[in-house]
Amino acid sequence: MLRIALTFSQFFCALMIIGLVLIQRGKGAEAGAGFGAGASGTVFGARGAGTALSRATAIFAALFMLNSLALGYVGSHQPAQPKTILDTAGETPTVPAGSALPSVPPRAAAPAASSGAAGGAPASVPGTPAPSPGSVPAPTPAAPGPK
Repeated sequence: MLRIALTFSQFFCALMIIGLVLIQRGKGAEAGAGFGAGASGTVFGARGAGTALSRATAIFAALFMLNSLALGYVGSHQPAQPKTILDTAGETPTVPAGSALPSVPPRAAAPAASSGAAGGAPASVPGTPAPSPGSVPAPTPAAPGPK
């Protein structure tokens, strides 16, 4: 909304500057007035239109420059465009560094294999907990070797 208002003001200032510059007389117009080629003090008095029109032109030029700076600032500090659900559908969620991952309940352990006629070893050693199916076994310490 601010950008639209500044753009409208910029356009109005530009039109006013163009109009005021075109209305003003040039430096050569005063030389012709000395020889009777025109009345120098018709609308704006004996001093001519130089002071009123040049002052208005300077004011509109200053407004134009300030408005240009404001438009440049507003244009460079645009807020981020809001994302839709379609924009965020392909992104992977990020977990903040300080938060812990949600805990997953352990799965039910598979039934232990029985040592039957095949002569297999028991599935677990008595007194130790059975590892869950998705866990990684702890590393065993290496035996010291010869030195």
